[in-house]
Amino acid sequence: MNDTHDLDHYRTIAATAFTDSERAAVYRAIHERRDMRHFAGGTVSDEVLLRLLRAAHHAPSVGFMQPWRFIRVRERALREGIHTLVEQERVLTAQALGEREDDFMQLKVQGVLDAAELLVVALPPGREAHVFGRRTMPEMDLASAACAIQNLWLAARAEGLGMGWVSIYDPQALAQLLEMPAGSYPLAVLCLGPVQAYYAEPMLQQEKWAARAPLQDMLFEERWGQAPQTPPPAEME
Repeated sequence: MNDTHDLDHYRTIAATAFTDSERAAVYRAIHERRDMRHFAGGTVSDEVLLRLLRAAHHAPSVGFMQPWRFIRVRERALREGIHTLVEQERVLTAQALGEREDDFMQLKVQGVLDAAELLVVALPPGREAHVFGRRTMPEMDLASAACAIQNLWLAARAEGLGMGWVSIYDPQALAQLLEMPAGSYPLAVLCLGPVQAYYAEPMLQQEKWAARAPLQDMLFEERWGQAPQTPPPAEME
């Protein structure tokens, strides 16, 4: 591969900034996105769902490998099967948390049954064939698929829909339930649909489970642990 091509070698579009309102809309979607657990039933039109999936499919991926597959689960029996797997793991996770077991059991995962749409995002088999960008970091297939999920999440917020990412299940059991091929991996169960309202701040923060850490605690300069010379101002939430 030749990395010495000038920009003129490629087809391009103008590097113009968004308008103030366009830019504000992007940041609004980012800051108002929530991991939703409460859904209002209803439906998502095929037109909107297609827009969301196209947004996901336009995510960046290492080596342009596009390691995402979307399974739309519509059968009630399959939904109930997935919900059973989630409930089984929810109990095991609660037990593993020890003193916070009771707190965790208060957090319900009903979106699998209540949301208008249920999508499973999976990594396909044969990913090991993609060496570009993954020779020393094979987990970049997972990172790329996570970018697709984030694209879908932000687009859902822009459409006025809620989305929740469920990750408490046995992946092998879910893969078997969905008759996925050997070597594939179900990365996420996504609950998607209309909601009555969005949480003003993340639900887990409101439940006192955790709090968003200040950005300055996450930012280093030059070397690990070395604080920036000019720390960012305190965030306003």
